[in-house]
Amino acid sequence: MSPELQPGVTFEWQTTVPERGLVPHLFGEHTDFANDMPAVLATGYMVGLMELACTHGIMAYVDWPREQSLGVHVSFSHLAATPPGMQLTIRGEVIAVEGRRVRFKVEAWDGLDKISEGEHERAVIIADKFHLKLAEKKQRAGV
Repeated sequence: MSPELQPGVTFEWQTTVPERGLVPHLFGEHTDFANDMPAVLATGYMVGLMELACTHGIMAYVDWPREQSLGVHVSFSHLAATPPGMQLTIRGEVIAVEGRRVRFKVEAWDGLDKISEGEHERAVIIADKFHLKLAEKKQRAGV
């Protein structure tokens, strides 16, 4: 991890809301739920996009793909509904770096409304070590 990854680093990332990111599709196997829900950006999918924006935001500061990052905490408000096809702009700022933990302030807009704000934390990992531990856990669990 680069020593230049410090509080104050900012980023912006854009993406378009896909059909698969809508509330009825998030848990599509639960048709009783899906049929009655509005076709708007699902909070769970939005959280994933916020995490992805933060991943992109620090990519230049890690030795990718040897070093990667995983989300370890999210705290986002979902402020406005967004239909499919709208472009999201997600802006973030690194607010703390403590060892291999990076904390962000993040906000998202859909072109008309601010749709989210909050904080996120990621842990920078060494991919090979992570995959070894995961393989051991899978073996212990029998999956």
